[in-house]
Amino acid sequence: MKEKIYETFSPGQTHALGKKIGEDAAAGMVCTLTGDLGAGKTVFTQGVAEGLGIKEPVSSPTFTIVQIYEEGRMPFYHFDVYRIADIAEMDEIGYEDYFYGNGLCMIEWAGLIAELLPKHRCDIRIEKNPEKGSDYRKITIRESGEAGDVS
Repeated sequence: MKEKIYETFSPGQTHALGKKIGEDAAAGMVCTLTGDLGAGKTVFTQGVAEGLGIKEPVSSPTFTIVQIYEEGRMPFYHFDVYRIADIAEMDEIGYEDYFYGNGLCMIEWAGLIAELLPKHRCDIRIEKNPEKGSDYRKITIRESGEAGDVS
């Protein structure tokens, strides 16, 4: 398992790191994304989408569970599973087609569906630290396998 820690000091730097992840992403990659409200998850995800070549606006799919973007170099599936009341809802939306497909999956609140997550994935945690400034973020990226290399 590889782990890398990055520090960003502005939303622009957080976006740029996400963009690099998107540029380096391999088809079939699954990432979980955790962080407190306002930590920068959406800014990071917008960077990932840009790195994939997606030009349309990217927002959190809080009420739709999954937002699909297909205009980039590979499909991008952005999940927000916060509102999943029963894990069976994931079966209803056909999660396996996304998790084991040819795109990149970004899953917010993934802990709620932990038993469904692939063994090989990339876990991304974004943390704030007010002592280092309001725009400071510590971004930890932990790889657990062969599904894609995050540098």
